[in-house]
Amino acid sequence: MGRLKETFDNISEAGNPGVIPFLTVGFPSIEDTISIVRILEESGASVVELGVPFSDPLADGPTIQRSSFYALEKGITVANCLEVCKELRKEGVKVPLVLMGYYNPFLSYGIENFAHDAKDSGVDGVIVPDLPHEESHKLAKALRNNQLDLIPLLAPTSTDNRIAKSCESASGFIYCVSLNGVTGVREQMPEGVLDITKRIRQQTTLPIAVGFGISKRQHVKSVGASAQAAVVGSALIQIIENNPDKQDREKAIRKFVLELTGNLH
Repeated sequence: MGRLKETFDNISEAGNPGVIPFLTVGFPSIEDTISIVRILEESGASVVELGVPFSDPLADGPTIQRSSFYALEKGITVANCLEVCKELRKEGVKVPLVLMGYYNPFLSYGIENFAHDAKDSGVDGVIVPDLPHEESHKLAKALRNNQLDLIPLLAPTSTDNRIAKSCESASGFIYCVSLNGVTGVREQMPEGVLDITKRIRQQTTLPIAVGFGISKRQHVKSVGASAQAAVVGSALIQIIENNPDKQDREKAIRKFVLELTGNLH
């Protein structure tokens, strides 16, 4: 049994939606990324998404864009992201690790080489926001040959036909975008989340994770009505930005994730 399946099985048994934090590799440094992932795991994160920096992150709002550009200025590459995953596994981190990145860096790295090296580095799955289902077969095959999951993104604008086709080849879980727009912290969950998750559920038994706009425990609980996990990105990046002191930052991250998971006492 893979780490993702085991994790989502445990979420279902617990009856409490999982929390999937996102952070950009190399922001504010490689060393900080490694220490933050360890804190996320200790604080109850179900899965960790590691963002691969890219110069044109079309699905990301200004907060994650800033972190990506910062990491690019530091020279962070796909190879660095894989090295981070490998180091985390060496240090005993067990939480599933999912790389979220745009297609060009993976293509430049070489699809077959990337899939092989990702497996070797302890990666569990990959999310590619700008890779449509119709063009995903080469990457999907390479990942599948290395026992890795290609996790599709579906949105409120996805047609029933596209949902069905994406679910046919999906594995790991389905990433459901909660709104029409880019990532970013929002006060209220968008209307229509329940509708899109119901439409996805009609096509697959895979777990569903909802992302974009989630920043508080209330949002996570709301997501739990129709999905298995909530993805939190911009709110975490903001905490990192707002706490340049390492000890303050780690304390704030720990408190934030404990609040999201409902385990802050």
